[in-house]
Amino acid sequence: MPQPVPSPRTRLACLAGFLLFAVILLAVIAGLPLSAHAQAERLAPDQAFAFPGGPDGPIEAGVWLPAPPADGAPSPLIVISHGNGGWYRGHPDTARALADAGFVVAALTHPGDNFRDQSRSTQLTMRAPQLSRLIDYMTRDWSGPVAIDPTRIGAFGFSAGGFTVTSAIGGVSDALAIRDHCTAHPDFFACRLLAMQGIDASTWRPEARDDRIRAAVIAAPALGFSFTDASLASVHIPVQLWQAAGDEILPAPFNVEPIRDRLGARPEYHRVEDAMHYDFLTPCSAGMAAELPDLCRSAPGFDRAAFHHDLNAQVVRFFEETLK
Repeated sequence: MPQPVPSPRTRLACLAGFLLFAVILLAVIAGLPLSAHAQAERLAPDQAFAFPGGPDGPIEAGVWLPAPPADGAPSPLIVISHGNGGWYRGHPDTARALADAGFVVAALTHPGDNFRDQSRSTQLTMRAPQLSRLIDYMTRDWSGPVAIDPTRIGAFGFSAGGFTVTSAIGGVSDALAIRDHCTAHPDFFACRLLAMQGIDASTWRPEARDDRIRAAVIAAPALGFSFTDASLASVHIPVQLWQAAGDEILPAPFNVEPIRDRLGARPEYHRVEDAMHYDFLTPCSAGMAAELPDLCRSAPGFDRAAFHHDLNAQVVRFFEETLK
């Protein structure tokens, strides 16, 4: 019996919901060779736990650990915010590269916007306070084998996580600007997601600045146009900003450019020629590419693995220069 063909609406919801989760777990389903399994194991977090999330209840998280410093000095902390429908293991190669360079790296699964639960996936202003509660836990209550220096904290965010980090460093998002933008561009990916669930203006709490974050890496941020000029102008910490030149999900000039051009301090800006939105995700195996062609597809000739080698090196270098 022929199988029913999913509607575009259903396909969009499924893609958003399983975006980053599928990148990691389908590596096993696809039947990777032993060497790839060993690589996946090397990239796995050193700890997984839940921390108190205030009104959100326990929040899932993971930590990648550096080697303990020989002098016993505390290490800087990097927190990671994933994209829409993801989880804390969404950027394991970047997390491991940072840990190998001496950083404690902590990532969370955002409640209400993850592969299990998408009930609040468009309430993006709830995310930055969750990231701050992760910082609270790591600097006050976490009892890992490496001490953390609370004066040296950085943040990394991709896509919706880029919106999260921009909010956490001082960006204030205007819900009315999002409404007007989606009225003008209803076919954009973000606007189609918003059309399915909408924004609850009564819970839109855009002010979430966390001054403990001293440096930030923002990759392919969502809804950059929605941040007010005054709020971005107030941001003076070092920022490394990444743009996929061929971003088909969060297209130019609405997402990266408003942040790049309005920050109070000029960011370190990287425009990756021929890259598409999902190229910021972990490189796909052949099996994963067969299972998730939309997620794993890159432009002809673009080498995602080579790009990640450069991306991770540049992210490590940036945080070393600004935090260490």
